[in-house]
Amino acid sequence: MRIDPAELGAERIYRLMTGIVVPRPIAWVTSLSSKGVLNLAPFSAFTFVSQKPPMLAISVGRKGADYKDTAHNILDTEEYVIHIADTPLMNAVHDSSVEHPPEISEVEHLGLETLPCDLIKVRRLAAAPVAMECRFRQCLEFGEAKSRLIVGEVVMFHLRDGLVNNGKVETEALDPIARIGGPRYARLGEIVTLKTVFQTPKSKD
Repeated sequence: MRIDPAELGAERIYRLMTGIVVPRPIAWVTSLSSKGVLNLAPFSAFTFVSQKPPMLAISVGRKGADYKDTAHNILDTEEYVIHIADTPLMNAVHDSSVEHPPEISEVEHLGLETLPCDLIKVRRLAAAPVAMECRFRQCLEFGEAKSRLIVGEVVMFHLRDGLVNNGKVETEALDPIARIGGPRYARLGEIVTLKTVFQTPKSKD
């Protein structure tokens, strides 16, 4: 089967790509509007781009002719929190993807408890096993759809007790959820451990 992307609109290409690039980790992002409204939204075009300093990237699309509230908030305040959600939070993650007017807080609408961050004004979700306080560093715009790739530096990690063992996160204990095509999500399933291969050390520590 051959599909020519030049013959497809943005929405059909999006459906195709989100079914191919799977599973995708989900960045569950809290951000603060200039009017003080705490916004919450999930983004599955998400990865890390640097380890020193730690930097994460999310791709934020548009809703109609305008950018999503998260992009506006991050560019306005330059602070936000990226959470990793576990299985018990799956429904809340999905429900937070509903588009509300900017004056509506998804956090309040869903009844989610928050905690203050250490270094930024944006609050973090108490129930999430991982929360990363971020400061905005760079924004790049791509394609005809003008998706914004937003890169931020993690200035503080918050991890649930028991998740880290000898400096590494216990993935089974984290139990993260992933996004696949459409309103569908996945868990990790079987984890396969292969033999360690040699890699040049990334740093002296």
